[in-house]
Amino acid sequence: MPSRPHLRTYAALLCTAVLMTLLQTGPAQAASRTVQGGRLDWGIKSSFQSYVTGPIANGSFSLTGGAATVGGSQFRFHSATGTYDGTSGAFTAAFSGGVHFLGHKADDGSHQLDLTISRPTVRLSGNGGTGTLHVDIISKARGTGTVTTSSQVPFASLSLGGIDMKGGGNAVQLSNLPATLTAEGAKSFAGYYEAGTALDPVSLSADVEAAAAAKPSSKPSPSPTKSKSKSGEKKGNSSAIEDGAVDWGVRRTFREYVSGDIAQGEWKLSDGAQDGGALFRFPEGSGTYDDKKRTLDASFAGAVRFTGEQGLDLKLSGVRAKVSDAGKGTLYADVTSEGGGGGDGGTDKKVPLVTFTARDFTPKDGLAEVTEVPTKLTAEGAEAFGGMYKAGTEMDPVSLAVALTESAELPALPDLGSSQSPTPEASTAKKAAAEPGTEATASSSSDVPVLPIGLAAGSLIAVAAAFVIVRRRQARPAAEAPEAPEKD
Repeated sequence: MPSRPHLRTYAALLCTAVLMTLLQTGPAQAASRTVQGGRLDWGIKSSFQSYVTGPIANGSFSLTGGAATVGGSQFRFHSATGTYDGTSGAFTAAFSGGVHFLGHKADDGSHQLDLTISRPTVRLSGNGGTGTLHVDIISKARGTGTVTTSSQVPFASLSLGGIDMKGGGNAVQLSNLPATLTAEGAKSFAGYYEAGTALDPVSLSADVEAAAAAKPSSKPSPSPTKSKSKSGEKKGNSSAIEDGAVDWGVRRTFREYVSGDIAQGEWKLSDGAQDGGALFRFPEGSGTYDDKKRTLDASFAGAVRFTGEQGLDLKLSGVRAKVSDAGKGTLYADVTSEGGGGGDGGTDKKVPLVTFTARDFTPKDGLAEVTEVPTKLTAEGAEAFGGMYKAGTEMDPVSLAVALTESAELPALPDLGSSQSPTPEASTAKKAAAEPGTEATASSSSDVPVLPIGLAAGSLIAVAAAFVIVRRRQARPAAEAPEAPEKD
């Protein structure tokens, strides 16, 4: 299992028609209605991803603000907010989350390639022609190293292919919108590509509230009422918690492996576990919290099961979290796996999977929490994963929150909308290779940046990954990798 991001570019014939569906259609509404909940899937540019993580840039990417990965080369942004006018077809939706790319590490630890793209916002006029994708972007200029922060840059133009956006339903779905880099986008992209360069297509799904009254929330339903100790019931300094949740994605590259070409699998949530895109929520926390020592011993509901080829069958349930008075935390789970060594039908009970640091676990407004703290795999956890990772491997960060009063509210999950899927859908594209850079590469003179000084053209072929998009009767070969920065 490679330690670097497990990316794959798409080599597929994507649907030329833009799919626009207004679910449960009805009469068009005169007034704008609220868009609340949904997701946007976009790879930015697949060949750029391959370049960043390849042997020349030798870099990586990280996700921010709850963004997730889906399929081989797409990022999922969440929690759409905006408006939709069924009469004119005008649509605006802003999504949360971001992606931070780093590459070309210098001797002083800095990176010549340093780019963050976040908060994508789609604006469509509704006339069936074009739209615009805006993003917040932080970029470091090649050569000078000047860092520029820009808000809501009109980054890409979107083609609707004449689709009529008018309607009166309660959801908008747009699939594979062709995206083209604008002049403003090229400038903010630190000059890696020229204006007019084709970017990865954009797909989105957003919920629209009914005109007369808001439709029921698409967010996960509140946890079922469970028996709780009375608030304030004490045993020494310990009190029973009112509620709690653990948010953990296990490991991003593991999820990509499960849903990718090798395992060709999926994951399913059960027993109340909830999908947050980049993480799984294990809810309904119960247990005790020590006011004086700031320690916790709590259990949580929910289970996630990963299945796939190569004998993959791993279930995590019975999640438990402990925080000691030294601020050291451990996340436990019951592990059921193919060929498991436990005595309960292949289940090993209360396995310490990862450790984390809870430096400040002091309650604020009745809520004790740690947010997105790093985790490390234990020796027992490494065994639970069948030796796929070594002890000490960094796993996904964990968030832990426990409510100590009835009025305290747990952090909200990312809102993926009513049509979210726990695993990437394979219907829109078929992956061509298990690893990036292994496909045949095509290029065109109009889409390939000028080769950098001192870099041979042949070396790019090992980095750049090609993909084909059929756009309205015209086939266009994929771009090569962007120009590498000059070395000092």
